Amino acid sequence: MRVHIPSALRSYTNQHSEVRADGSTLAEVLSALDHQYPGIRFRIVTEQEAIRPHIRIFVNDEQAPHLTTPLRPDDRIFIICALSGG
Repeated sequence: MRVHIPSALRSYTNQHSEVRADGSTLAEVLSALDHQYPGIRFRIVTEQEAIRPHIRIFVNDEQAPHLTTPLRPDDRIFIICALSGG
């Protein structure tokens, strides 16, 4: 399936804005991504296996609430990083 990578994480994907990864859950897809692009999963998932507070992940048009969200092969995943600053 296609995974859209935000600009803040593209240094992990050789500047690719879209990559491919397989899995039947969001956790599996993120693990597959980390296998291809080491270190990216840690920027998305906490040590407690939760999506980081400043990250939102959408599967097609709906926000994924947790890593056990089931996926279909034709799903599109969008990783969004919140902006911060002052």
